[in-house]
Amino acid sequence: MKLLLVGATGLVGRHVLDLALADPRVSTVIAPGRRSLPEQPGLFSPLVDYERLPEDAEWWKADAIICTLGTTMKVAGSEAIFRRVDHDYPLSVARLARGYETPVYVLNSAIGANVKSRFFYNRVKGELEQDLTREGFTSLTFVRPGVIGGQREESRPGESIMVRALALAGPLLPRRWRLNPPEQIARVLLEAALNAKAGVHVVTSERMV
Repeated sequence: MKLLLVGATGLVGRHVLDLALADPRVSTVIAPGRRSLPEQPGLFSPLVDYERLPEDAEWWKADAIICTLGTTMKVAGSEAIFRRVDHDYPLSVARLARGYETPVYVLNSAIGANVKSRFFYNRVKGELEQDLTREGFTSLTFVRPGVIGGQREESRPGESIMVRALALAGPLLPRRWRLNPPEQIARVLLEAALNAKAGVHVVTSERMV
């Protein structure tokens, strides 16, 4: 399988990349991004500008896409930039790949994704999911983790406090609200791509504890 991985330098994306490169079912991983990745057998990582993605790149034609792109309001600095990164970029990737007949798209979304949410973050995630359903993928999967454990490259003090609290309280909480380890999310994303089923599917947070 030829896998297109978008967001390979993020917390979850790094785990997807490691799993995919070690999986005998995957022959090639194409991981476009703004910075180079270390060379590895089976990996092609073209440098791209998400504001001007190359429309004629043959690597858009793949067997499946996994998208783990995302930011936070703090990092983005404004609602407009957040929407561009978390909605417009993943949708642009979908449209370009679909134009090359890539049939499968797997999105790392969020537990509260809902177009009618009063929370901007969840509303944007919901709008992306809704827009992706219109692109005509044979198989489309939305993976919706809750709070993600693990060490990120950028500092997120508020999230770190929540992660520690949930780690301590985990056994007492309903499965839906427990921490989702990034490696487990990555496994779910990869399996949804490698064992794609026709239609639209949702994987909820309690399946990734």
